[in-house]
Amino acid sequence: MSIFSTILKLHQDIYEATDGRLGHKMLGVPTLLLRTTGRKSGLERTSALIYIDDGKGNKVVVASNNGEAKPPAWLLNLKAKPNVEFQINRDCFQATAEVVEKDNPEYQRLWQQHNEHNADRYDQYQSMTERAIPLVRMVPKR
Repeated sequence: MSIFSTILKLHQDIYEATDGRLGHKMLGVPTLLLRTTGRKSGLERTSALIYIDDGKGNKVVVASNNGEAKPPAWLLNLKAKPNVEFQINRDCFQATAEVVEKDNPEYQRLWQQHNEHNADRYDQYQSMTERAIPLVRMVPKR
């Protein structure tokens, strides 16, 4: 496990252990906890992810997997079961997850916003892999 992966895991552990009292910001960047249902196991899976707001009240995350060739497991889980929960601070929201692919007209705007918000990290990740990195929009259920 790399030092970066260790830090991310520690951050998530703190966020979960304090029920959101600590952990919303990671290195000054807002983070949420995404809870998906395992597509094979049926078990709840949690991932701490950096997010942005799309300007319409939805939260958007990047399925970068740190530039790896294969997508993160949480993306495969929510594709199979798009009903998810996300937590920001201590507030939890039920939502429907929608994958935003590169051919979506909103993709470029959302990608740029995420990338600028995160010191061009996502452009770097995209340059490391041939797969097109999708975005995921979580639309809260009202």
